[in-house]
Amino acid sequence: MNNFLRRCCTGLAFAGLLISAQAQALHLGFIKTDRIFKEANSAKIAQTKLQQEFSKREKEIAAQDALLKSAANKFEVEAPTLSEAQRVSRQKQLADQDRELQRKRRGFEEDLTARKNDELQQLLADANKVVKQVAEAEKYDLVLQDAVYVNPKHDITDKVLKIMNAQSGK
Repeated sequence: MNNFLRRCCTGLAFAGLLISAQAQALHLGFIKTDRIFKEANSAKIAQTKLQQEFSKREKEIAAQDALLKSAANKFEVEAPTLSEAQRVSRQKQLADQDRELQRKRRGFEEDLTARKNDELQQLLADANKVVKQVAEAEKYDLVLQDAVYVNPKHDITDKVLKIMNAQSGK
């Protein structure tokens, strides 16, 4: 029995040494996707493109909102002098205008969110291609995205950004 325990302990110690040696040989990398989304030239270009694409609709909604607020303020001032029928009619008109504005605002936000997601997916796909290039060129065994903690020596975000920005400049 004593001999069996000694062999088990020796085997476990040997296995621990093997695992430790293999773990040290593992070449790890890490990227911060939030930095990619903020600092990559292609992300900045996408943001500008989205602003240009949606600015007209945003201004129209803001103008319609200002008109509705103005009409509501005017109604509050005039309400005491209006007949009951006129007051009810104006309230219904304001409520209809508000519903229409809310519908346009929701549509705008849904469209903007969908386009942002499309652009982010494209940016992430581009970043993943560059990460794969870096990983293959530098013989990384594993590259992670967005971990709770990573030793800064494993962070390859700057390399990825440099390559992405060079490619977007072409």
